[in-house]
Amino acid sequence: MGLRDVTEADVTALHAVYGNPEATAYMPFAPRTLEQVATLVKDAIRAAAAEPRRLYALAVTDAETREVVGVARLHIEADHPHSAEIGLGLRPDQWGRGIGTDLIRLVQSFGFKELGLHRIWGARAPGNLPAQLAMLTAGMIEEGRVRHHVQTPSGWRDSIIHSIIEDDWTDR
Repeated sequence: MGLRDVTEADVTALHAVYGNPEATAYMPFAPRTLEQVATLVKDAIRAAAAEPRRLYALAVTDAETREVVGVARLHIEADHPHSAEIGLGLRPDQWGRGIGTDLIRLVQSFGFKELGLHRIWGARAPGNLPAQLAMLTAGMIEEGRVRHHVQTPSGWRDSIIHSIIEDDWTDR
């Protein structure tokens, strides 16, 4: 598995994640149209040129085929530049193979080694047990619940927060 910045050529592949009702079931938005995904990609390309760069929208590629199978986001907090939030999405045909855990580890490595972060955290829907398992297996600690954290098409949703600190990651 690899990571690289998204490009305009990735819109259709990313739509297979962002436009898929199954893949977006635990995301705080309804499935996106192809045009909405194209706008997200344009925004990501613009964000990649920003100084300082705060958003990394990365295409997840299959190690053998180089096909885009998902997306990883790392958003550095402006008020806390030592800390970043991760977000992940994979095509459903990639689920159940341990890719989520490997992807979290890859993003952690990028964040700690390349960006010099101290803390990486992520929020998941309470019912998203595969995300819980992937984060825990990747060494992230469950910190707690944020009530009514995000508004979704079906109403307010709590989030479960997980994090890993650079020292914990280095010790692993």
